[in-house]
Amino acid sequence: MPHAPDHPKTTTNRRDFLKKTSVVAGGAALAGLSIQRAAHAAGDGKLKIGLIGCGGRGTGAAANALTADSNIVLTAMADAFEDRMTKSHEGLVKQFGDRVQVPKEKQFTGFDGYKNVIADVDVVLLCTPPHFRPMQLRAAIEAGKHVFCEKPVAVDAPGIRSVLESTKMAEEKGLSLVSGLCWRYHHAVKETMQRILDGAIGDVFSIQSNYLTGTLWHRGEQDTEMAYQMRNWYYFTWLSGDFNVEQHVHSLDKALWAFNDEPPVKAYGLGGREVRVEQPMWGNIYDHMAVVYEYPDGKKVHSYCRQQKGCYRDVSDQLLGTKGRAIVTPKHTIEGENPWRFKGEGGNMYVLEHEALFNSIRSGKPINNGVYMARSTMMGILGRMVCYTGKEITWDEAMASKEDLSPKSYAWDADPPTLPDADGKYKVAVPGQTPFV
Repeated sequence: MPHAPDHPKTTTNRRDFLKKTSVVAGGAALAGLSIQRAAHAAGDGKLKIGLIGCGGRGTGAAANALTADSNIVLTAMADAFEDRMTKSHEGLVKQFGDRVQVPKEKQFTGFDGYKNVIADVDVVLLCTPPHFRPMQLRAAIEAGKHVFCEKPVAVDAPGIRSVLESTKMAEEKGLSLVSGLCWRYHHAVKETMQRILDGAIGDVFSIQSNYLTGTLWHRGEQDTEMAYQMRNWYYFTWLSGDFNVEQHVHSLDKALWAFNDEPPVKAYGLGGREVRVEQPMWGNIYDHMAVVYEYPDGKKVHSYCRQQKGCYRDVSDQLLGTKGRAIVTPKHTIEGENPWRFKGEGGNMYVLEHEALFNSIRSGKPINNGVYMARSTMMGILGRMVCYTGKEITWDEAMASKEDLSPKSYAWDADPPTLPDADGKYKVAVPGQTPFV
């Protein structure tokens, strides 16, 4: 399905964006009866959860949820591919036994299987490729379900606008919406970030966010082009958003967090494919990007990400302030006028985020992560835009972009948005030539 319809006569700018979305940054105002009914849907306090997207992260999310709360049961599952769902189901049954209550008639496949899951559970885990997040989030919220929403939440600006609408709807309905940006729930990172926000390093003026890592999986050939791209979704921009959106969003989220969840005003950058030259194996995404995000007062986020084998690796976040420096990950330290080092347990952030979700449902005090998960994802999309086009692009321009990466239809014999040429190669963005839409 395409994204929710846009409103072309409405101009979106950064000031309006901040004004309209700030009201849902915290907990929702409507706790109400719907929360309590959902929390006791089974009559014994049990919550029924449904998993949409049964790959490695989806299976992991279901396991994290079942670990976080002993009074929940998994009752429905969906995946585009039956073999992925079967493998996931078998592994979860082995680990959690009769808390996985998903008979064959509750195992759904294909592009529309998620609708059946949503209809029959209290809480939905959205773990499909990022392209599908906006439409599936909208369906879950419209149906009155609480949601765990994996990162990132979209691959284009129309998707982000849809997510923000769903976020507002969740607030109005008193539904909990928890993001898979898991560092927000890590004890050490939370305390480090709180000290930074409280002024431990003074005014933050520069952030260096690195996500320099290696290569990932590839799942081989398939019967149809759509099936091939779906199996290898990471390597196609329309499905993953490119790796700086899908993976580096964690780093961008911490940078956004440090600047009080306010987005930058513009960005510029560079990127390309240095080692992902074998076609069609690597689709049309880049393998390195470097982006500078600028704020109104001259503050900058220097963002570096790379997926290349045999290279220097570093995943870290360093913040410079007028009174010192903070290393948010991996060390959780502050240097300068107020030296400090975290000495406690960081906790399992993948479980902690689900604990927060279920606690909010049972207490009738919903939490809503929708605004920051949309803004962090949009930072990744903006970064891709400036690298693909070679242009400097403002936040306002990016938010108003009409580039919709959705296919015309969802079917195994349908054409994806990106098709190979006669030589089997996919068109890759070329800076200075690829237009901004």
